Amino acid sequence: EKHFTIHGFEDVECGALTWPMSVIRLRHKDTAPIIKLACHILTSWRTYSDPQAFIFAYTGETPHNTITPIARKNGDFFEMDIVLRNNITTKEHPMGVYHPHEELHNIKKENIGLIEVMGLAVLPSRLKEEILLIKKAIISGENIRENEKISHHAHWIDNLLLQYSEINESNLENIIQEEIGKTFSQVLSHAGVFKRDEKGQDAFELFMKSLNMSLKEG
Repeated sequence: EKHFTIHGFEDVECGALTWPMSVIRLRHKDTAPIIKLACHILTSWRTYSDPQAFIFAYTGETPHNTITPIARKNGDFFEMDIVLRNNITTKEHPMGVYHPHEELHNIKKENIGLIEVMGLAVLPSRLKEEILLIKKAIISGENIRENEKISHHAHWIDNLLLQYSEINESNLENIIQEEIGKTFSQVLSHAGVFKRDEKGQDAFELFMKSLNMSLKEG
């Protein structure tokens, strides 16, 4: 989406990806410069704070910043995706500001790991039974709020029913899968430290610029 140049690593392709989370991709034909630059980015991120973007490296002595690294060989190039992570919590978001928020917990409450960062949802096993019950309830017209096994999905189902003018047994499975996918996309967005709006992307660029400053200071 946007290319950056880090002084001393001009031969390493470096850029930000179009993705709900905040991802820096490094590309080079050799692994050594990628590893060296990745270590610099990690070291810088561990101490990086931007209060305007609600990013704090520490609260007291508790560290918050880390990364999820993804490495691959792509043709003649080696690539490393560095996904910026932060585990800070607040009273409003006790499980984490950059964690699936409460309104998504009916689908995904657990933290996301490597596979999910890359876009493949690992969903809780409870959903297998719950989705079957939801489909039966929608087709029969059952009041979902009166079924304790699926009542926590009521708001999600309300929105689903408003979005689709026609729901029947033949299309319901595809609709539910589509809506779960949309929810998971929101999960990834919640986990992104620099949001996809203009303010968030400006903050992302500030961090990338800081890598040149910290390299000079180092």
